[in-house]
Amino acid sequence: MSRFLNVLRSWLVMVSVIAAGNTLQSFRDHSFLSEKLYTAGPGLVNGLQARTFGVWTLLSSVIRCLCAIDIRNRTLYYITLFTFFLALVHFLSEVFIYHTAALTIGVMAPLMVASFSILGMLIGLQYLEVEALSQNKKKN
Repeated sequence: MSRFLNVLRSWLVMVSVIAAGNTLQSFRDHSFLSEKLYTAGPGLVNGLQARTFGVWTLLSSVIRCLCAIDIRNRTLYYITLFTFFLALVHFLSEVFIYHTAALTIGVMAPLMVASFSILGMLIGLQYLEVEALSQNKKKN
């Protein structure tokens, strides 16, 4: 396995662990979301919304961790890539369409993580292609 894919796997595990921590925070105290993320519309954040956000974040965390474990699984790889696109679109829409979030560090961090992850995973696709081609050549 290439060095880049190993770094990508480590990145996915790290992002997954951080997301799991955010999940716990969402279940423990919903004011976390209004203080860190949805600062432009804190009155819209309630316990139900926080728990829903927590479940969504937990699902993303599990998917990303599983991809790190089995990075050659194409279906899982694309689903993981989609989780980052979904997060990017969500936070951008909250800032620019719904105006419930402001461009604070609390929102910039997930935007940067999603953007860097998308870029890394798109580059990783090239490495997976090269590995697949070399495996086919060895079989022939």
